[in-house]
Amino acid sequence: MAEPIDPNSGFCPATKVYHSLRPPAPLPPETVPLSVTHYAFSLLLHHHQTTTSALIDAATRHRIPYSDLPRHVNSLAASFRQIGLSKNDAALVLVPNSVHVPILYLALYSLGVVVSPSNPASSPSDISRQIYLSKPAVAFATSDTAHKLPCLRYKTILLDSPEFETMLNSTRYEGLELPEVFQSDTAAILYSSGTTGKIKGVVLTHGNIIATMAGARAGMPARTSPAVALCTVPYFHVYGFIYCVRSLAFGDSVVSMRRFDMQLMLRAVEELKVTHLALAPPVAVAMANGGSGVVERFDLGSLEVVLSGGAPLTNAVVEKFKRRFPNLPILQAYGLTETTGAVTRTIGPSESKVLGATGRLISNCQAKIVDPHTGIGLPPNKQGELCVRGPYVMKGYVSDEEAVTPVLDSEGWLRTGDLCYFNSEGFLFFVDRLKELIKYKAFQVPPAELEQLLQSHPDVVDAAVIPYPDEEAGQVPMAFVVRRSGSKVNESQIMEFVAQQVASYKKIRRVSFIDSIPKNAPGKVLRKELIKLSLSGAKSKL
Repeated sequence: MAEPIDPNSGFCPATKVYHSLRPPAPLPPETVPLSVTHYAFSLLLHHHQTTTSALIDAATRHRIPYSDLPRHVNSLAASFRQIGLSKNDAALVLVPNSVHVPILYLALYSLGVVVSPSNPASSPSDISRQIYLSKPAVAFATSDTAHKLPCLRYKTILLDSPEFETMLNSTRYEGLELPEVFQSDTAAILYSSGTTGKIKGVVLTHGNIIATMAGARAGMPARTSPAVALCTVPYFHVYGFIYCVRSLAFGDSVVSMRRFDMQLMLRAVEELKVTHLALAPPVAVAMANGGSGVVERFDLGSLEVVLSGGAPLTNAVVEKFKRRFPNLPILQAYGLTETTGAVTRTIGPSESKVLGATGRLISNCQAKIVDPHTGIGLPPNKQGELCVRGPYVMKGYVSDEEAVTPVLDSEGWLRTGDLCYFNSEGFLFFVDRLKELIKYKAFQVPPAELEQLLQSHPDVVDAAVIPYPDEEAGQVPMAFVVRRSGSKVNESQIMEFVAQQVASYKKIRRVSFIDSIPKNAPGKVLRKELIKLSLSGAKSKL
C-alpha cells in the first residue's frame, strides 16, 4: 500500500520524503544508447524549426539558422574525428560565450568526448588543477586565452581562427560513423566553484543532462511562437552550460553575449524582442537599481520572464525589482553543479509571487530536510540540511573518491550542505550554507539573513556578512557594505539598523565599507576573500 503524500507540500510523513508536485517527465529507458546530442535533436524534430535563428550574437547580430545547425554539428564532429579525438577523450574548453560554443558542445557529445568547460578568467593554478582532474586530450580556446594552456596530446584549437571556421563548414561528414554512447557514459566534467574548499571536478553523465532537459520540458507552458532566450550566464557554469543546449533542443532562439555589458544586454532585449532573460543575481540587482540610469532608455516590453539562478536573491532585491518592473515575473531556481543544475524551479507568474522561494521540486525529483545533528527527516517549515535524489544527481567527483563518500550515500541521496526548508505548499526556501553559519557563543547565525536586512537599507547597494574571530564569543558577524553613491551612512547607523530587527546574538558587531562585494560568475559571494580582507586589518571607510 502506497504511503500517503500531502498533495499540498508533497511530504510523506511516513518516509519523511518530499515528492515533486510537477507532472512526471517521461525519460528514455536507461539501457537505451543515447547521447545528449541525439536526444536534443529528437526534441527539436517536434518544433520543425527551419527559418528561425538558432543562435544569435548579441553584439554582431551574426545568426545561425536552425536549418544549418545539424550540418555544423556534423562538420565539427567529423573534423574532430579526423584529428584523432575518440570516445572518452576529454576536451578542456576555455572560451567566453559565443554562438559557436553550444555547437561545439553538441559535436563533442555526439562523439562521446567529455566536455570540460572552464572559466576563461581562471588563474594558471586553477587551470592546472582542472587539467589534473580531467586529463584533457585537446583544448579549445581563443587567441586571448590560449597562452594559459600547456601542450596536450592534440593541439589547442582556437574558436576565433580560420581553422575552426573551416571545421565548422566542412562538407566531409558524409558517412560519419558515430560511436555508441550510453546514458551512463560521462558527458561532462564541470568544476565546482571552490568557494569553500579546493576545486572539484563534478562528473555528469549523458543521462543526467537528458533527465534535466526532460524535466525542464515537462514544466514548460505551451507556446505559439519560439522563445527568444538571452543568456547572460557563462556557458562554463552549470546554469549556462545546461541552458544553452536545452534552449536549442526546445527550438528557442539563443542570444549569446561574449562578455556582460548592461547596455548591450538591454539593447539586445529591445531590438531582438527577447522573451526570456537568463541572468545571475548581480545582474538582477543592477536592473533593480536601474542599471546606472540606463534601464529606462530601453523598451523591455517583449520580456515575458526573467530567470535568476546560481545564487539566491534577497527578498529586498526581489521587492525592489518588482517595484521597477511590476509586470515582469522574476523566477528563481535552486540547484548545484552536482545536481546538473536546478532541482527546484519557480514556474509562472503566480509562483513568482511567493517571496523568497526558489520554486518547487522539478519532475522526477525527491528531497529530504534532515536535522544536521540527529539525521532525522523534518516536516514542512522546519529548517535542516537539504538532501536530494533523482536522475539529475552526479556520478561523482573525478579523481577524488574520498570527496564523494560524505555527500552521496548508497541510496542515491546527495547532501547539499545547504540549510533550507519547504513550506506547506512545497516551495523551497534557502537559508544559508551550513559551513558558512557564524558560531556566536552557542548560537548559529545565518549570514544570508543579515545580508537580506542590510540590503533593505535605503543607503545600501550591496552587502555581505562573514564570521570574524572573537576571543569571548568565538565568532561575531561582520558586515562588508557597499554604500549608495553620495551616502554618508556610517558604521554605528548600520549596526543600529540591524540591531533593531534581530535577536541580540545576531547583531552586526563590525562594519567595513567597500567599493564592491567580490563574487564569482554565478553571483556567489566569495567569503574567503572577505575573510582574508577582514584579517588583514581593513578599516571602515567612513
